[in-house]
Amino acid sequence: MSEDRITQRTVTVVMAIIAALAFVFSFGNVWALALRLGVPRPIAPLIAPMVDLSVVGLLVALRYLSLRGIPAEQIKGATRLMHLSGLLTLALNVAEPLVAKHYGRAAVDAVAPLLLLGWGAVGPQLLRHFHAVTHTNPTPAAVPDPAPAETAPAPVAEPDPAPVPAPAPAPAPAAVTPPAVTVPLPLLNAARTIADTYQAEHGAPITPAQLKARLGVALPLATAAHAQL
Repeated sequence: MSEDRITQRTVTVVMAIIAALAFVFSFGNVWALALRLGVPRPIAPLIAPMVDLSVVGLLVALRYLSLRGIPAEQIKGATRLMHLSGLLTLALNVAEPLVAKHYGRAAVDAVAPLLLLGWGAVGPQLLRHFHAVTHTNPTPAAVPDPAPAETAPAPVAEPDPAPVPAPAPAPAPAAVTPPAVTVPLPLLNAARTIADTYQAEHGAPITPAQLKARLGVALPLATAAHAQL
């Protein structure tokens, strides 16, 4: 059981015990007072339970509303009736000993009603505070530490090569004719797109070496594609 629930139940039990003790201590005094005042004997023992049952009902209602966070301004009527019932319990409890001039007994009999008055005012306030603390500071749920994400190496941007001026025409040296290389049509289309883009950006045709770097293929294949552009 959580600590806040234990605290709320403890306050509730204390309030109930105080109300029960006030009834026990006042029952005989109120009965004797009613008989002294000439109340009929069948009715005399009913006066104290009426007041104490009102106190119990109000305690239950105030506890329920306070635990739901109802502001004190909205239950002023019930709180005032609770105080009035406590004052009636106190007055009826000490009246008979005072009339009989048993002042010591009157002081002792006043303890339970006075505590009932105090708890009737303080108890609902405490329960409202418990409600506020519980709902404004909830226990944080344990969150597992996230697994470290694998950091992929950042791609290195390939710098654009500096524009290369078109080479001056020169007589082709005598060389051994390399074997014919077949360029796949998709690769040729990609080479043509790269060459057109490079021509538009730099105003010069792309070289086989630059085409090789952009296509990511071997130099012979890039050269063959460049020859077919």
